[in-house]
Amino acid sequence: MNKVFLTLALIFTGLTLLSFQSTNFNDDEELSIDSLRKVYSKPTDQWPKPTVDKGAIFQELGELLPSPVDLKNDSVKKVVELGKILFFDPRLSGSNQISCSSCHAPDLHWSDGRQVSVGHDHLTNIRNAPSLENVWFYKRLFWDGRAASLEEQAESPVAAHNEMHQDMKALPKKLSKIKGYQPFFVDAFGSKAITNKRIFESLATFQRSIVSRRTPFDRFLARDKNALTDQQLVGLHLFRTKARCINCHNGPLFTDNEFHNDGLTYFKRKYEDLGLYNVTKKPEDVGKFKTPGLRNVMKTAPWFHNGLFPDMDGVMNMYNVGMPVQRVRAEQINNPLLPKNDKLLKGLMLSKAEKDAVVSFLEALSSPTILVRVEKLPQ
Repeated sequence: MNKVFLTLALIFTGLTLLSFQSTNFNDDEELSIDSLRKVYSKPTDQWPKPTVDKGAIFQELGELLPSPVDLKNDSVKKVVELGKILFFDPRLSGSNQISCSSCHAPDLHWSDGRQVSVGHDHLTNIRNAPSLENVWFYKRLFWDGRAASLEEQAESPVAAHNEMHQDMKALPKKLSKIKGYQPFFVDAFGSKAITNKRIFESLATFQRSIVSRRTPFDRFLARDKNALTDQQLVGLHLFRTKARCINCHNGPLFTDNEFHNDGLTYFKRKYEDLGLYNVTKKPEDVGKFKTPGLRNVMKTAPWFHNGLFPDMDGVMNMYNVGMPVQRVRAEQINNPLLPKNDKLLKGLMLSKAEKDAVVSFLEALSSPTILVRVEKLPQ
């Protein structure tokens, strides 16, 4: 398809590419596809200036970061191998039916595809299971940040009554009865002793090794300037400017590693979730949740902490209007816990073509699934 025909086709579909402005360009200069591709072919420090609000913690977008786990180190590799086996073993649960992989399946990019997770006795959780890809990067774990390490995080679902429902005091003894585990613990820790500390250290180390794969966007950054389509290139520019996504979703993993109130607190209603406040007890943290990374975001629906949106059109439409604003009843006016939407949330007024371009760019953050399995559990 020649360039003239492609331009006509894009205009015909409503994607008017000559209207996107950059603060690095003169106000009257129009950015065509050619000029966009030219400027974004430069190193990232020469890209058009992003739209970053005061108070945002910003880092420029970048290529995929590697896991900090050194799999070339034989001793570390053995801990990872033990952690992988434990991750897929349903005997970590009280019912012997639920494993960590039940809610974090490799073929679903380490999530479960449900609005909220289902655990012991088919009890439901209140939150969506986030992907474990690149989880090593987060400084705090869970949507509400209640765990400061992956070791701490790993224990919580195993013990939770509505997840794996395992008696933590009984777990080491339970696994010690499985003789097939002994050589794995010997290899990983030097002795066959099975303790909760070793179990969760193994699980955490394995999870730190889980990373997503390179994407078309990574190839684009690595100088393959045809790795992004014209529509995705426009979406990248919008993502960094008019659509304002870059305020929270930035850096190599598309997250600021912070917590924000996106207007979905349901304060004093049936599905109320106060988020980070439940951990810190600080009124300013009411309704704040962790910023998820966006790598493979198009493959990990439904989205948000409560799995509210099963399709990206709904997500984009909500951001386009600035997200829901808390309805304040008279008796709530002076309540110190009344949620306040993050100041970074503003109506965007994106056209349908612009929203489609942003979604197209998000598609460029997708990578193939990594098939991980354990052929046979220790007996």
